[in-house]
Amino acid sequence: MHRTNSRGEIPRVDNFGPIRRHWLLSALCALVILVGYLSISHYNRLTGRFVRTDVAPLGARAKLAVESNSSQQHLDHVAPPAPTAEQIVGARLAQFARSRRGFAHALARQHNIQVSDDVERFFKAAESGNWEEIEAAFNQINGRNSSAGHAEGRAPEVAQIWPAIIDAYGAAEQVHLWPAQKLLDYGNAVLGALRPGMVYVGGTDNGRWIPELLNDTSGGERHVIVTQNALADSSYLDYLRLQYDDRLGLLSGEESSRAFSDYIADAQKRLEHDQQFPDEPKQLRTGEDVRFTDGRVQVGGQVAVMAINEKLLQTLMQKNRGLSFAIEESFPLKGTYADALPLGPLMELGAANDQNGFTAERAAQSLEYWRATAQQVSSDPEAAVSEATLRSYSHDTVAAAHLLAAHDFAAEAEQAYRLATKLWPGNPESIGGLADLLVTSGRDNEAQQVLNDFARKYPDQKEALERTSAATHLLWTAVQPGR
Repeated sequence: MHRTNSRGEIPRVDNFGPIRRHWLLSALCALVILVGYLSISHYNRLTGRFVRTDVAPLGARAKLAVESNSSQQHLDHVAPPAPTAEQIVGARLAQFARSRRGFAHALARQHNIQVSDDVERFFKAAESGNWEEIEAAFNQINGRNSSAGHAEGRAPEVAQIWPAIIDAYGAAEQVHLWPAQKLLDYGNAVLGALRPGMVYVGGTDNGRWIPELLNDTSGGERHVIVTQNALADSSYLDYLRLQYDDRLGLLSGEESSRAFSDYIADAQKRLEHDQQFPDEPKQLRTGEDVRFTDGRVQVGGQVAVMAINEKLLQTLMQKNRGLSFAIEESFPLKGTYADALPLGPLMELGAANDQNGFTAERAAQSLEYWRATAQQVSSDPEAAVSEATLRSYSHDTVAAAHLLAAHDFAAEAEQAYRLATKLWPGNPESIGGLADLLVTSGRDNEAQQVLNDFARKYPDQKEALERTSAATHLLWTAVQPGR
C-alpha cells in the first residue's frame, strides 16, 4: 500500500538512489587515490613512464619534483659548449689552407703548369694542422731545406706558385708557435685598428701571417693585405692580382726597375760623399753595404734590401693615392716616418699634415697604448712563457719608439724602448734604439753602459746589435764575452 502526501499524491520512489550514491562514492575514492598517486609521481619524458618519487622523505618530494622538471628543461634547451681558442684557430687554419690551395691551382693554370703531388701533400698537411707533417712536406718542396727564404733546390714549377705555398706555411708556423688565444688577441688588435678600406702592410712573420689568417677567414671586412718584403717579386704581384683584382693598383715591371735604379743612384752619391769627406757624418746607414766593384756600384745586406723595399712601397702608395695604408714594420723604414702617425699597434703612413699633426697628445696616447699592452702581456701567464709572443710585442713596441724618436718625442721614445726591453730583455733592437737615443740626447756614458751590459748578458746578439745601432760604432767599448 502506498502512502500519499498531503496533496493526495503518491510520492515517486527513486529505486536507483542507493546505486547512484554508491557510484559517486566509489568515483570520489578513485579520484583521491589518483591524485595521491600523481602527487608522489612524475612523468619521465625520457622513458615515457610515471616514476615514483615517494622513496624520498616527504619534505624532499617537492624539491625533487622541481629539480627533475628543471633538469629536463635544461636538457631541452642547453646550448652546445663554445669552441675553444684552439678549435677556432685550427678551423681557421684549415679554411686558410684550402683557400691557398685554390690560389696555387689558379697560378698553375696561368703559367700552364701542373701542381705536383708533393705540393698537394703539403696543402693537405696544412689543412690538417699537424705541424710535423706540415714541416716535412714543406721541406720536401723547398729542396729539403727548412728555410722559407731558401730558393735553391726548388722545382722550377714550384717557383710560380710559391707565394700561395709560403702563405699557407707562414700561417701554419704562427699557429704552431703562438698560444691560440694570444694569436687571436694579436691578430684582432691589428685588424681592429684598421679603418674601413685601409690597406694593411705586414712586415714580420707574425705581423704578416696572423692578421692575414684572421682577415681571410672572418665574416667582417676583408682588407687588402700585402707585405713590403716581396714587392720586388713578380710572382708575388701575380698572386696579389688573383686575390684583390682591381682593389689595388700594383707595380709594373718598369716601376719596380725604376725604384731599384733610384736607390742605386742615391746610394752611390752617399758612398761618394763618405769617401770624399771622411771627417763629416757618414751618409751611408749603419749596416748598409754599398761598394764599388769593377767600376759599378754593388749593394747588399739587409739594410740595402729593405731600403729598396721602402722605395717600392712608396711607389705603391703613390700609385694608390686614394687609399690609406697602415704598416707593421719588419725593419725600420725611416723614410716613411716624416708623415706617419701612430695607429694603435701600427703606423698610418702618409697621414700627417698641417691639419693632422703628430701632437704631444698623440705621443702620450701612443706611449699609454704600449704601456697598457706591455702590462697585459706581462701579467698573462700564457703569454709570459711564449717567446714568440714576447718577441713580437717587443718588436712592435720598438717600432713605435722609433716613430716617437723621429718626431722628437724623446722622453716618450725612451720609455717605449725600455718597455720593449722589459718584454724581451734579449732584444737588440730595443737596446740599439735606446743607445742611439741616449747619444742623441748627449748621454753618451749611459748609452755606453747600456751597450756594455747587453753585450755581457747576450754575447750572441752582439752582431745583431751592431747592425741596428749607430751608437755601437761611436762608443763601442763593451767587455768581450768571457772577460
